[in-house]
Amino acid sequence: MTTLIKLEIIRALRNKKFMFFSVIYPPALYLIIAGGADSKPIPGMKLDMGLYFMVSMAAFGAMTAVLLGNSERIAKEREKGWVRQLRLTALPGRGYVAAKMAAAVTVSLPSILLVMLVAAVVKDVRLEAWQWIAIAAGTWLGSFVFAALGVAIGYLATGDAVRPISMLCYFGLAFLGGLWMPLTILPQWVQNIAEWLPTHAYTALGTAVEAGQVPHGKDMAILAGYLLVFTGAAAWLYRKDTRKA
Repeated sequence: MTTLIKLEIIRALRNKKFMFFSVIYPPALYLIIAGGADSKPIPGMKLDMGLYFMVSMAAFGAMTAVLLGNSERIAKEREKGWVRQLRLTALPGRGYVAAKMAAAVTVSLPSILLVMLVAAVVKDVRLEAWQWIAIAAGTWLGSFVFAALGVAIGYLATGDAVRPISMLCYFGLAFLGGLWMPLTILPQWVQNIAEWLPTHAYTALGTAVEAGQVPHGKDMAILAGYLLVFTGAAAWLYRKDTRKA
């Protein structure tokens, strides 16, 4: 399984299009959104634009790597028969799924760190050492949730349908979860929905640390619940796909 993880990481690093959208695009988007913003607190929050969007764009970049990249690669590999060939080897099914998730979250780490670096250099974001470490670790660990979703979508959709399905989930979760704009400036009904979405809980881990607080237990419980649901769905869809082969 270790060999497969290394292979997946090398494949991702060689994909220039994937690297642009998962590593370069998020910090560039951060500069566009927060680059010229002032340091005044966001209405209804204690954080300014530089702090808030550092967490949200780091999360956005991680989602790009683990959700979009994972789902499309798996669906295409299924169509080309690569997954069927792997089933003839000694690699167990859970090993293939775990390798996909592990490789995806490994590649997502550079995007997270680059967004944080840009925030520190360009927007002069200053935090305690423990806050930097906690934000990076929390954002990286939280990306496992969306890596599992990416695997599930990859087994659910065909090669032609996987892109629109994954994009719908990707942009829908990003917008409704408050990754593109603070929820406090959105309508109340959007805030009510976002409260139970994994993307809102995901970014809430980092924003709580930025405010000098411990992440809320509710947010961690929501992420853990979604991780179980998405992982269970990925495992069930994998077994279903195996029976078809």
